[in-house]
Amino acid sequence: MMDSDLVRESPAIATPSYKGKKKKKSRHTITRMMFLVVFLGWLMVWVLLPTKIYKQQWTPKLNSKLNSTYFGEQGTNLLLFTFPMMLIAAVGCVYLHFQKKKGNSFSGSISASHCLAFWKKPVLVMAPLGIVSAMELAFAAMFIMLLIWSLANYLYVSFGHLHMHKQGEKVWEAKFRSVSLRLGYIGNICWAFLFFPVTRGSSILPLVGLTSESSIKYHIWLGHLSMVLFAAHSIGFVIYWAMTNQMAEMLEWSKTYVSNVAGEIAFLFALIIWATSFPWVRRKMFEVFFYTHHIYTLFIFFYVLHVGTAYFCMILPGIFLFIIDRYLRFLQSRQRARLVSARILPSEAVELTFSKSLGLTYNPTSILFVNVPSISKLQWHPFTVTSNCNSEPDELSIAIKTEGSWSQKLYNKLSSHSAVDCFDVSVEGPYGPPSSHFLRHESLVMVSGGSGVAPFISIIREIIFQSTKPNCKVPGILLICAFKNSADLTMLDLLLPVSGMTSDISQIQLQIEAYITREKEQPARDTQKLLRTIWFKPNTSDAPISAVLGPNSWLWLCAIIISSFIMFLLFLGILTRYYIYPIEHGSDEIYHFSFRCLWDMFFPCAAIFLAASGVFLWHKKQATMEGKQIQNLEVPTLVASTGSWLCGSTDRELESLPHQSLVQATKVHFGARPDLKKILFDCKGSNVGVLVCGPRKMRHEVARICSSGLADNLHFESISFNW
Repeated sequence: MMDSDLVRESPAIATPSYKGKKKKKSRHTITRMMFLVVFLGWLMVWVLLPTKIYKQQWTPKLNSKLNSTYFGEQGTNLLLFTFPMMLIAAVGCVYLHFQKKKGNSFSGSISASHCLAFWKKPVLVMAPLGIVSAMELAFAAMFIMLLIWSLANYLYVSFGHLHMHKQGEKVWEAKFRSVSLRLGYIGNICWAFLFFPVTRGSSILPLVGLTSESSIKYHIWLGHLSMVLFAAHSIGFVIYWAMTNQMAEMLEWSKTYVSNVAGEIAFLFALIIWATSFPWVRRKMFEVFFYTHHIYTLFIFFYVLHVGTAYFCMILPGIFLFIIDRYLRFLQSRQRARLVSARILPSEAVELTFSKSLGLTYNPTSILFVNVPSISKLQWHPFTVTSNCNSEPDELSIAIKTEGSWSQKLYNKLSSHSAVDCFDVSVEGPYGPPSSHFLRHESLVMVSGGSGVAPFISIIREIIFQSTKPNCKVPGILLICAFKNSADLTMLDLLLPVSGMTSDISQIQLQIEAYITREKEQPARDTQKLLRTIWFKPNTSDAPISAVLGPNSWLWLCAIIISSFIMFLLFLGILTRYYIYPIEHGSDEIYHFSFRCLWDMFFPCAAIFLAASGVFLWHKKQATMEGKQIQNLEVPTLVASTGSWLCGSTDRELESLPHQSLVQATKVHFGARPDLKKILFDCKGSNVGVLVCGPRKMRHEVARICSSGLADNLHFESISFNW
């Protein structure tokens, strides 16, 4: 009543606020429309590229105006294919910076989320595609149509002007060669999009509401599709050479045209990557998949030597932005992270708590990549962040469940007393969604299996924090978690951090339904393992986790993108105008095709190295003083406690209100599995968010229930880190 009375009595105060919000909203709409127009223009170029109009009418005019003495034959493709996406990436950084400064606004987007509800619902749930929404299916269909359209037009144009590459060659043989060649062109379209999903610090993905971990499946789809096309392209040419007695062409490294040898080497590397990327190899032999996937650098090297500079400029934006992100990750990972403590659970799970800078912010469900040199100097593994940057401003925690050889070695090291004094860890990230979008729902149903409960811990901690704000309405929570053994119940202890929760968990509507599938009853107390907390002594070489580019990371990323791209253009222009141009126009000599490709690969890397290194070193100097403040802390070395709050231990006094509330909110079911269909259909409310993280079978089951059409109030969202 007070708020409504205030509005009635003081309309002059309320009106400017309303106008300001409306103005900001219109500004954001205009900015997003600009991004959309530029992106659609970029796509339209891809649509027109294979047509006769582009080839016969536009190409001569564009080349005469854009292929100057400074850029040669690359000028047209740099402007039409590279510049638009670089513009979106740079301006997108500025947009995201101001969005971050404004804070995570989630209350005003309910109507927008309702409008997109249909498009976000799962419409296809099947292996190997997984869970596909209506929007993803629509865009996938349009992309396939683009590939079909491009191939059809390429063949239409080429069949109208067939070139016989050997005297006496038959028409059908020339057409077979033309089809094989154009399949390679279509594969190049896939590569134009391939690197955007795996750019973790991308400014493009957040603009469309995506994260790198949720976009991995697009990278997988594009990778398989491009490999099918490249395989058809390569095998087609081998068959063509065999039919026309030109097998010697396989050994040709032309000075003036594409190198066949480079293409064959690139294809061999691609086959190795492809063969080890299938799920059954990745799950059983992860290290093989991990190491072989890193030869993508060799593949790109020989691929560019094969296709040439003009086609390289078509796929350059994705690769350029990926290299920036990859180099920044490399710079961040050189610094050892300050590990504060490790909480070892009876379920053989571990929660690692790091020190972090106050300027580092992240949202729930973020992930952190971790490397432990004493286990493997090359392997990096992603883990869910369980902490909340609002209630725990100087700490960051991750949960690790012992499920593979790497995590088992980590658990064994932490369990031993020798790990207390010194434990080196490097990190990359954290990476996550740009906003806490799940808070838009009236209520949340979280379904987890095993370690899949980890991302929900961060969400619950965020909701606990938001509940302390005045006049802030938070959704009610129903957490359904299935565990194999009762020891796994201790994963729920992570809901409360080691340092303690400042707010009362009873302030939120929390209900936890825990199901123990392999035990009929609770085991005896004397069989329970201890829950331990290990505190690590600070090391002078360690530093708190911080944003690699500081608090204003989006603005600095924008500066790196712009400066490195301008440097690349300057380097390329100077070389072409003052070195290559005099050679080609001062004599009959043609500059070596492969050497030009090498320059085109070297200049982006050099420009990115200079720009990113300069910004990083400046920020590192700024962060030095903050890192020194943690060096002389006195910490305990080991704390052991008898069991968990949730495993029936009566040896611990429930003095803390948060712990009491957690126990009261939890109901444990032994020897049972959750009836997900009944639970979800019984959910009341018009806007129920359904989040699921766990085994594939569980995710698919929940997706089918939400997409059945029997409950329109259910809004599905899958959180999967099984790459």
